[in-house]
Amino acid sequence: MRFVKDPCGVICLIITYIMVIYADYVVMRWIILQTMQANIWAPLHVVSFNTVVFLLAMSHLKAVLSDPGTVPLPANRLDFSDMHTVGKSTGNGNSSNEWTVCTRCETYRPPRAHHCRICKRCIRRMDHHCPWINNCVGERNQKYFLQFLVYVGILAIYSVVLVVGSFIYPCEACNTENVEGQTRLLHCVILLIESALFGLFVLAIMVDQMHAILYDETAIEQAQQKGSYRPNRRKFYLLADVFGRGHPACWLLPCASFNSSSSAIRYYDTPLLSHEV
Repeated sequence: MRFVKDPCGVICLIITYIMVIYADYVVMRWIILQTMQANIWAPLHVVSFNTVVFLLAMSHLKAVLSDPGTVPLPANRLDFSDMHTVGKSTGNGNSSNEWTVCTRCETYRPPRAHHCRICKRCIRRMDHHCPWINNCVGERNQKYFLQFLVYVGILAIYSVVLVVGSFIYPCEACNTENVEGQTRLLHCVILLIESALFGLFVLAIMVDQMHAILYDETAIEQAQQKGSYRPNRRKFYLLADVFGRGHPACWLLPCASFNSSSSAIRYYDTPLLSHEV
């Protein structure tokens, strides 16, 4: 567990939870309790909407507090005076063993690892630093970041459907001529705008993330025009590398992969390769 002390990231975290709590408040107080008082679907909507909110919060907290794949620092200071890159290049522009040197961390870093100036550490398979999770999106938390995007999208669509439904089938007490009716209308309009903006925003990021996974090319690698890291690997296995080797039905659950946790621990706790300089 870790927490990045970045002011911009902390502000984005606060905004995120304010928006989610506000959406839940409007749906519960001004839509379900106002327009579905005698409707048998009201309890179902309460449970379903809050379940999505819970899964969103859990996946977001996982993405915020999880280690994205920080490259461990060496116990002793290393000497890089005569060596800056380790590895042999392959034909597609990438390197299968492209161990490089980070002069800021003063350590060797594995292939696809990059230094984050905000986290001040090198991150394995770093895609980008996202202020909305106040963390890097890397090898170990990209799954939770994608889950967060999916649940935000579901919540946005769900909110729009409920608001539109309340407009189509208004209640008897939903008269906009009184103060309560005008307040309800104002909250619904604000929720529609919020849902539309955040929905389109996460859709764009989700498309970019899925492209990065399916073509095995992070945002940094796209900017460097390195091309796909493993162009011949099947798409399903690329998705499994991110979401875990469990059943695809469990890929949207904000929990660790059941069948790969022990192997993951062994992989990430493996010390850095020793090089004679």
